[in-house]
Amino acid sequence: MATAITNALLSTSSAATGSSSSAILGKDDFLTLLITQLKYQDPMNPLDGTEFAAQLAQFSTVEQLANMNDTLEASVTTNQLMAQSIGNTLATTLIGKDVKASGNSVQWTGDSTVRFGYTLSSAADSVTVKVYDEAGTLVRTMTDTGVESGDNTMTWDGKDDAGATMAAGKYTIAVEAENASGAAVTSSTFLFGTVEGVRFTTSGTVFVVDGMEIPLANILEILQGKTNG
Repeated sequence: MATAITNALLSTSSAATGSSSSAILGKDDFLTLLITQLKYQDPMNPLDGTEFAAQLAQFSTVEQLANMNDTLEASVTTNQLMAQSIGNTLATTLIGKDVKASGNSVQWTGDSTVRFGYTLSSAADSVTVKVYDEAGTLVRTMTDTGVESGDNTMTWDGKDDAGATMAAGKYTIAVEAENASGAAVTSSTFLFGTVEGVRFTTSGTVFVVDGMEIPLANILEILQGKTNG
């Protein structure tokens, strides 16, 4: 009996580890072992009823856990699909809305002004804001003094340092701030714009804001009224 059960154990274990879908004993393997044990038990010394009942309880537990795992996996998948569907539906409601988003790019349309901002970790004695074109050329430098910590907004009229109007397109904003001691003050930039559309990509939802793609995670605030102009 011991040899037969041992062979059954080795056979079942080999089948489990050789399977591409699982490397552990499942409920079918457990049942095979139980049947093999009953088949080869000594008629003169049969399996104790209490022990047999315990093994049946173990089999039942294994089966329930396996079924529970399948149910949980199906539930998680369903919830993910539902959350994505709800998120995509809500995202479309932002079309036409003015937003504030983290980022360092702004879109100059060729007329009016561009409004943007920066956040300081602490008060700054001086702040220098630089505007670069798409080629990385510095076109405008603006300065401010005695700036408080937190959010601060500025506007750019679309002109370079010589007063010439720049061509319409995307421009990059860079902020350099120092405190009274000359130490650098940490800063981050943000932009304002109108959501023109929503795109659902493999990497997530992105909003088209004034022609620029901005990830959903970068949207900081939904605003009332126009942000530029």
